[in-house]
Amino acid sequence: MTEGTTAAKAGDELSHLEQEGEIAADYLEGLLDIADLDGDIDMDVEADRAAVSIISDSGSRDLQKLVGRDGEVLEALQELTRLAVHRETGDRSRLMLDIAGYRAKKREELSEIGAKAAADARSTGEAVKLDPMTPFERKVVHDAVKAAGLRSESEGEEPQRFVVVLPA
Repeated sequence: MTEGTTAAKAGDELSHLEQEGEIAADYLEGLLDIADLDGDIDMDVEADRAAVSIISDSGSRDLQKLVGRDGEVLEALQELTRLAVHRETGDRSRLMLDIAGYRAKKREELSEIGAKAAADARSTGEAVKLDPMTPFERKVVHDAVKAAGLRSESEGEEPQRFVVVLPA
């Protein structure tokens, strides 16, 4: 494969992800209108996936309704948005949705949990089992453990699937 072909493929992928973001933004704008909520849509491409955020300048608590308890409503909205993208494109979407910075804050907390679990596994020489987590949460913890130089695995069945951090 030539360098030009590789660059063209990368450009096509970026264009496809931007299209996913546009479709998702239109869908979410419609939901915000129906719910009579104020929010701005921000789109980006992060780690080979479309990323869409709903943000509010007013800092109102209205968007918290779209996050729900422990992000449950956010997870459901993400799946609905992925379905809307799939309906338009015919392709499965890995789009990530964030509302009012919930996921960004959660990612920081989970990275700290992963780093602490890795430190505990390293110091005790024993595996560290964490509480059940969503796929998003497990991915963040796995990444943090890998960054700390250790290995981790997911065990159990949904919704009780959890991360086990393995000692070196």
